[in-house]
Amino acid sequence: MHHLIDHWIRPELRALSAYQVADARGLIKLDAMENPYGWPEGMKQEWAALLSQVAINRYPDPQATQLQGPLRAAMGIADDMGLLLGNGSDEIIQMLCLALAGPGRTLLSVEPGFVMYRLIASFCGLRYCGVPLNPEDFSLDLPTLLQTLEQEQPALVFLAYPNNPTGNLFDEQALLAIIQAAPGLVVIDEAYAPFTDASFMARLGQFDNLLVMRTLSKMGLAGLRLGLLAGPRSWLEQLDKVRMPYNINSLTQASAAFALRHIQVLQQQTQQIRRDRALLQGQLQTLPGLTPYASEANFILLRLPEGRASAVFAAMKQQGVLVKNLHGAHPSLRDCLRLTIGTPEENQACLRALQTALSIRVP
Repeated sequence: MHHLIDHWIRPELRALSAYQVADARGLIKLDAMENPYGWPEGMKQEWAALLSQVAINRYPDPQATQLQGPLRAAMGIADDMGLLLGNGSDEIIQMLCLALAGPGRTLLSVEPGFVMYRLIASFCGLRYCGVPLNPEDFSLDLPTLLQTLEQEQPALVFLAYPNNPTGNLFDEQALLAIIQAAPGLVVIDEAYAPFTDASFMARLGQFDNLLVMRTLSKMGLAGLRLGLLAGPRSWLEQLDKVRMPYNINSLTQASAAFALRHIQVLQQQTQQIRRDRALLQGQLQTLPGLTPYASEANFILLRLPEGRASAVFAAMKQQGVLVKNLHGAHPSLRDCLRLTIGTPEENQACLRALQTALSIRVP
């Protein structure tokens, strides 16, 4: 069997590891940047009644018509811009890569960054080029980026704003310089838009090569798997050709439209997360030997004393708190953990587990 696999599976795919999701059963789950809050009981009952009326024996609306207006209103998408929906942002990244892939073509992003840019580029046959961020503060190294754009001539550039896993916002003027210098398409990934006031959505139409990607996952609808891409209609008409028909299922369409009718609930939750982020940031800064990085997302990147990250991660998990161990993911993330902002009670449990873990000696 192995000789058949080696013969037919592309070498670049055989060299990859599948994306791993940690088992969080029985743990306080602070590893995946999820909104920790559910819906009020009355809202859940109304939602359940709505879902009971969905005709699941029929294919879903291929254009998700009932979602178009609410999404435009919620995300501030201008009427003259196109809108393309995906099964989460991951499918949109895949659509972009499929549409722009070709012999010798490159996808460019920054590192450390969202791992799916690199993985999906490999899936789709694009060469991946990662430009390191400045290691001190994870800011853009603009001279190197502009030089690499000139050398690589990438078909596609992804820049997360705020960035994952670092949580910081890149300089707006630097991003504008990249958009203007890029020979191909530039996608600003605003997955964490609910937790910052910065956005490029209003700039759509100012540049021929700019698109903005969003997701509903971080604002509390991760289980629905709904992402969106906004930008000039001429681009999205081409990208729509690689979209699988019926990619947004009927239950997701009905649930997302319902949630957006109650968007004030989601907004109250994200505002609470922003307040709790500031509180946890301040508490982490009081712990000696730790470096919590400023964040505009719903997580905080934390650097621990040298050689402690993996032991602290394991000790926190032993205490029932699951965070993300980024040590080994990229040289700039050495000794780093990423903490998702949870409820106030979860955040305090995380802080206690961290303090206890820090007192445990490394074997």
